[in-house]
Amino acid sequence: MLRPCERNPAILARVGLEIDHVTKRFGATIALDGLTFDVPPGEVFGFLGANGAGKTTTMRICLGIVAPDAGQIRWNGLPVGDLPRRTWGYLPEERGLYPRMTVLDQLVYYASLYGRPPDRARREALAWLSRFRIPDYADRRAEELSKGNQQKVQFIAAILHDPDVLLMDEPFTGLDPINLVLLREAFMELRDRGRTLIFSTHQMEAAEAMCESVAIVDYGRLVAGGRLRDLKRASGRQWIRLALDGPSPAPDWLADLRGVDAVRRNATGTELELQPGGQPAAILAEILARGATVAEFAVVEPSLEALFIELVGRPAEDDVVMLPASASASGPAPGSAAAGRA
Repeated sequence: MLRPCERNPAILARVGLEIDHVTKRFGATIALDGLTFDVPPGEVFGFLGANGAGKTTTMRICLGIVAPDAGQIRWNGLPVGDLPRRTWGYLPEERGLYPRMTVLDQLVYYASLYGRPPDRARREALAWLSRFRIPDYADRRAEELSKGNQQKVQFIAAILHDPDVLLMDEPFTGLDPINLVLLREAFMELRDRGRTLIFSTHQMEAAEAMCESVAIVDYGRLVAGGRLRDLKRASGRQWIRLALDGPSPAPDWLADLRGVDAVRRNATGTELELQPGGQPAAILAEILARGATVAEFAVVEPSLEALFIELVGRPAEDDVVMLPASASASGPAPGSAAAGRA
């Protein structure tokens, strides 16, 4: 069973962002229920949960757009309300560009709101547009750009004033694989500059490739949080990554193998979740005994997607129906993964 990391002075000494028992209600509905976790400074951090789990509300409280009913959020020990606005960069999930304004003009305008001199903002904006392979779009209106290119422009707008913390709500929306790589490279560069990047996403593969630490939330509560590698090891689960040659790369009989608890098929192959005590060597022997030709067989830690499903009980794409405050106060929703873990 995975539980939130306990706070201690050694951890607090290097904590950048502290979400400290934050509660927020909207009428009869509770969106955040004593949410608590820490984000180490200078890292790429994944804030993971289904739609409606409380991620956007948490980000808006960080930015001062919404006030919490209880609890506090601090950056480097200071309440967020005491920090200058330039501390934060924010990439919302919804589009926030002026459709009839040219790309370069609005990037310079957004940077100027944080005190960036126009000449410097223009120079840096052009450099980022070139890096994202859209320099020719500087003088185009935002409405003329594809959704993916609009997303890249919004990312530039969020970082042009060089914030200490970058909050991003579903930043990979509308991006193809090439642009996803460009954004990942930008993340790594900003991290290497000492910036803290926090993003929510449904794309578990992208989060696993970029994040050092994560927080998994459900119904406004923390289900698990900490270093990704530690969470995987603590799960106690083993998986086999399998690829078979032949007309059926994932035959139905894989689910019947002794010691296999679950089978998940994806574009790159098949993953087998082992039961406690399942023996990989015995499973391999039975696969070969059935006449299959094995191209790949590797014992691996659970993927982030598998870990998420184990903890939450459903994929990240599923929506959360937020509970009335009275129901939340009495415990998690019946059948939710939070039941029994609280």
